Amino acid sequence: MRHDPTCLSRTSLAATLLLGALTLPAAARVYDRVEVRGAEFVPQDDIRRACGALDGIALEAADLAGVERCLMSTGVFERVSVSGQGDALVIDVTEVEQRPGRIEAAISWVNDRSLTGSLSYEQYNLLPDTFAAVHGDFSRDAKSFDISLYRADAFRPGLHFGIDILGQRSNFSDLAFSMRSHQAEFYLAATPNEATRIEYGIGWRDHRLFGLDADASPLLQREQGQLDAPFLRLGFSHGDRAGGKTGGLFVQFEQFLWNLGTSSPISETRLELDARHVLAGGTVLMLGLDGGIVAGLSGNDTTALDRVFPGGDSFRGFAPRGIGPADGDDFLGGNRHLILSAEVQRELGKVMGTALRGGIFADLGSVWGLDDTLGGRIDDKAHIRSSIGLSLTFDVASTPVSLYAAVPVRHQPQDERQVFGLSVNARF
Repeated sequence: MRHDPTCLSRTSLAATLLLGALTLPAAARVYDRVEVRGAEFVPQDDIRRACGALDGIALEAADLAGVERCLMSTGVFERVSVSGQGDALVIDVTEVEQRPGRIEAAISWVNDRSLTGSLSYEQYNLLPDTFAAVHGDFSRDAKSFDISLYRADAFRPGLHFGIDILGQRSNFSDLAFSMRSHQAEFYLAATPNEATRIEYGIGWRDHRLFGLDADASPLLQREQGQLDAPFLRLGFSHGDRAGGKTGGLFVQFEQFLWNLGTSSPISETRLELDARHVLAGGTVLMLGLDGGIVAGLSGNDTTALDRVFPGGDSFRGFAPRGIGPADGDDFLGGNRHLILSAEVQRELGKVMGTALRGGIFADLGSVWGLDDTLGGRIDDKAHIRSSIGLSLTFDVASTPVSLYAAVPVRHQPQDERQVFGLSVNARF
């Protein structure tokens, strides 16, 4: 599901608290959760994190004033009010109608794409009451762009309108083919309440599989080619990934109907569940489910463009695109996948002023199912994989860093394993 992306510059909370300390002290309070109000285009998680951790630590009145100054210094808000209401710290904001716009660059390292450069431009009121954003990612093996226009309450309160234009091209060295995709979509989004979002989309997609290795699987050889056709999408989400005082549940469902009006219509169903439960002593239990089914609707076979290739951050302990049905060295993806994860995280204190959060996790799941197994030559059964590992998250100069070490417990002989994972995102 989409959200309206605007990124905040991050200012050190320590600096704001030092400024606040110049005023007279007041009784400190600890808040169990941070509630954001008034945000329309700026993601609430960005507002919560912009000035450092705020929940679970003692804050005085001078600290709250410092947080207000910190958020105002970003230039994104006309007004900021920070106050305690019961067990919640409430951040109430009024956003600036941004002119002439905002440009941001970033360098990140993620397992699935390695070193990636990003460039974003965002502006509100490019068209009257419309948010516009352009984003591009560039790495050695993959390039993508996203152009979006979004107008909140376009037709009535709670009924929004958006346009998305997407493009990507990849040539991953671990796959035997290259892929290119372009699509444009018009969609309506209904928000009957703050936690629920429903989207209805219609668009056109141009998909192409090409550049096969000389010794690529015969299945991939048959699947290469280009197909452009209209599609429909239905999306639903409910909840908040960040959770509240005791945690919460986030659910996201999407149904696509691809290649309408052709001899190769495809149904794709995706489901994601994230649950968080706050335990004693700052410990958090996190549970996740990621699943999906891809199928031809007219007796037609799916292709590698339609199938799913888990691994990397989506299944820790295994390399990106490194599990599932394979023909020799060529991974082919699967029509079905289901991945379950469980992780317990807790605060580990501070090292050189940096808060550390560690965790222990277990991932379990499989990807399986092909329409054509080349006469039984390819094993497409639902073989269970599993892994266990440790995770650590912290900030370096306001740059979030996440790393893990994972050991596969159950795996198949052809699986590509990966013990270490790293995610770093530095914004400028």
